[in-house]
Amino acid sequence: MDPHITEWLNLVIRWGHMITGIAWIGASFYFVWLENHLDRRNPREGLSGDLWAIHGGGIYHLEKYKLAPPKMPEKLHWFKWEAYATFLSGIALLIVVYYLNAELYLVAPGSELSAGSAIAIGVGSLIAGWLVYDLLCDSPLGKQPALLGLVLFVLLVAASYGLAQVFSGRGAFIHIGAIIGTIMVGNVFRVIMPAQRALVAAIEAGREPDPTLPAKGLLRSRHNNYFTLPVLFIMISNHFPSTYGSDYNWAILAGLAVLSVLVRHYFNTRHESQKYAWTLPAAAFGMITLAFVVAPQQPANLPQSQGHAEPVAFNAVEQVINQRCTGCHSSSPSNPAFSSAPGGVMLDAPNQIQQQAARIHAQSVATQAMPLGNITGMTQQERDLLGLWIAQGAPIN
Repeated sequence: MDPHITEWLNLVIRWGHMITGIAWIGASFYFVWLENHLDRRNPREGLSGDLWAIHGGGIYHLEKYKLAPPKMPEKLHWFKWEAYATFLSGIALLIVVYYLNAELYLVAPGSELSAGSAIAIGVGSLIAGWLVYDLLCDSPLGKQPALLGLVLFVLLVAASYGLAQVFSGRGAFIHIGAIIGTIMVGNVFRVIMPAQRALVAAIEAGREPDPTLPAKGLLRSRHNNYFTLPVLFIMISNHFPSTYGSDYNWAILAGLAVLSVLVRHYFNTRHESQKYAWTLPAAAFGMITLAFVVAPQQPANLPQSQGHAEPVAFNAVEQVINQRCTGCHSSSPSNPAFSSAPGGVMLDAPNQIQQQAARIHAQSVATQAMPLGNITGMTQQERDLLGLWIAQGAPIN
């Protein structure tokens, strides 16, 4: 496909995905907040609680029925298309970015896995993720939310580790995000919406609604609420090679997920008391700890002091950049997958290479995330050369 068309497809779909994702996550956060802040003291007959709020220059009074009002209102607002549109745009983005360019973005560097096989593994992981999750939720384990959450976390970490063995770091991360996204939209489509339809049908038929279905829908809604922050990180993770580019990327993702859940749990429970206030500083400390743990180490085969090494000639550095990097990072990329330099990073001139020294170190030396899929075959010796040149101050004279 024409790279210009691919780039614009990426832009349009990514923008739509972001817009619908904000709408879905915003609704999820709001309704969980609403549920948690209902005043349940002496509610009016038939209600489980109510809430007064002020916003946008007006005062609102919201009430929640234990099950349903005696009569169905004329206008009832449903929340489903945000979820469906987010999922469909996310799948479209997965196809455009990772499946149409599987050799670049999906397959691990040096892997003998074909693009078709990698795509099949990716699609299979989404289907398997939903089936396993749904089976566990409907099992006796579903009646023990804390234990269920722990089991789900362990399984997602195992999936992250497994996918990291066959996919690139970015490919593994995005598929864990897609698995979680599939679970979330599956909850809406297969559990939450059917429960709401059954509730409405019972009211219209004058029957007593079955309380088990709304309770099940509420549980799945809470799952979705806790999933949101890990998914949001995964959506932006491709900007941070120190996470997906690490040899322990699966463990880093697990750690970030735990920290995200801690933050979400505080905001979900702070209306009751401040007993979980410790989760915020704990999450902050965890982020700082992760930053130190994943800090790149100087390769053992490089001199510990730049004074013990011969100055690296810039022409040697430029030769490596021209052979391994400018196929993509140029004003006129020769790689047919790109019509313009990815991220606007161009390395045609010496001053451009010098200006991008820190990024070159992060992407090609510390994490080896670049070149994408190591499609140009950059060697370890070349990476060491770039690292030593940068350690010496990245001179171009």
